[in-house]
Amino acid sequence: MSRVEDFLSAAEEQEVVDAILKAEKNTSGEIRVHLEPHTRMDTMERAKELFHVLKMDNTKENNGVLIYVAVNDRKFAICGDKGIDQVVPKDFWNSTKDIIQKHFKKGDFKQGLIDGILKAGEELKTHFPWQQDDTNELSNEISKG
Repeated sequence: MSRVEDFLSAAEEQEVVDAILKAEKNTSGEIRVHLEPHTRMDTMERAKELFHVLKMDNTKENNGVLIYVAVNDRKFAICGDKGIDQVVPKDFWNSTKDIIQKHFKKGDFKQGLIDGILKAGEELKTHFPWQQDDTNELSNEISKG
């Protein structure tokens, strides 16, 4: 089994998906997590590339967020679409990254992802509140490469 498959157990993956559902409950924003073993690219550049590949740039309000993890490299990045970057505080992604990193350093990958997802969801709720006609535009499942 690869390190990507070992990164989270099936039960932990479900908890992360549940956190995505909870975070998206009050916002039109879309949050995804993508895991892959390794990248030869800069982590943020790879996250931006995957953002497009995963069609996260196709949301109605340009409000997708990708949490990308290169498991074997022990690196991650958070990538937000242009609609989000125009409205969130300048240090927003850094504060979210710090929350995730604090847990990752202790080997608590599941909780790092959950806390990062919930933090992103709170900020999205402020700027992109849920509307009655909102639909879930992207899968909530963890994607793997």
